[in-house]
Amino acid sequence: MLLRMGLRPLMVCATLFAISQVLPAQTKVAVVNLQRAVFDSAEIKKADAQMQATFKPRQDEIDRLDKEIADLAKQLQGSNGKLSDQQVADMTALGQNKQRTLKYKTDDLNADSQAYRNEVLQKSSQKMTEIIKKLAEEKGLDLIVDTSTTLYFKPVLDLTNDAIAAYDKAYPVTAAPAAK
Repeated sequence: MLLRMGLRPLMVCATLFAISQVLPAQTKVAVVNLQRAVFDSAEIKKADAQMQATFKPRQDEIDRLDKEIADLAKQLQGSNGKLSDQQVADMTALGQNKQRTLKYKTDDLNADSQAYRNEVLQKSSQKMTEIIKKLAEEKGLDLIVDTSTTLYFKPVLDLTNDAIAAYDKAYPVTAAPAAK
């Protein structure tokens, strides 16, 4: 894994060098931070807010269960022989049951929220790639490189803000209707 990660920048440099040897001297190049472009778009910010609102009731339930488990543990620790063996066993069983429920609900929430997030990001990334292609055509660029694979570039070559603005213009976010 480390070897592959170490080779990636070397392969990118070799590729860029090879391209520079083949392409004409007046090749127009720009860079874009694709991840920032996607995450800073208004659409993703709105989707994040919607995701938080959608999953908040389930997160609140998980938080409530976690507090109940902590309260049970505190009661058991503070009992100092005040509870019968049966009461201790009942409270322990209840705590274990709540722990299983908590794990199930947490795993379920994590899986659902990850699937939601992945779906939104995949769609937005595809749309952003199309926007970047259009930007390249409009600006007469021959090559756009993602900054994640670039060791150095002059800031003047960065089109990330242009990409975000073009994306927000192409995919405007409408305000959600006010709740009554």
